[in-house]
Amino acid sequence: MTEPPRNWDRELADIDRVIDKGPGPAGAPARLPAPGSPPVVKGSVAMTWFWVVLALLLAVALPIWPYGKACGLQFFFYLGAATLALLAGVAGALSSWAGRRGLAHVLSLVVVVWAGAMVAREVLPRVGYAAQSETWLCPATPEPAPPARDAQPAPAAP
Repeated sequence: MTEPPRNWDRELADIDRVIDKGPGPAGAPARLPAPGSPPVVKGSVAMTWFWVVLALLLAVALPIWPYGKACGLQFFFYLGAATLALLAGVAGALSSWAGRRGLAHVLSLVVVVWAGAMVAREVLPRVGYAAQSETWLCPATPEPAPPARDAQPAPAAP
């Protein structure tokens, strides 16, 4: 049982008629913008650059952190600042990607890598990855010993 040969000219003419009618009301695909039109931008330029500049300022401040960061609460504050720089860099990267802003995106990615390196530099020695290990918390300092009493009594006042 073979089918009769198809009349391709007639079938293609039917398809052309359907295309010429235009899209139907239900299930019609969305129209794409014209090739020369500007892309649709979500968000604003100011918000993108706000995130990028904030991330850059935080990333530049990390190496010149004015407080100790060896252990304890000061270390956790430093780690929080580095994490904020990382998150601001990610927010700037996402915003600049959506807005197609190349320079802002590159700067945000540089901040993400830099802040990630700063976090890794402090965390890896504490989790045992580095050759020199450090502690998360500062060691407890012993109470100072009371001053020793001399066996000789103090001289009497004249």
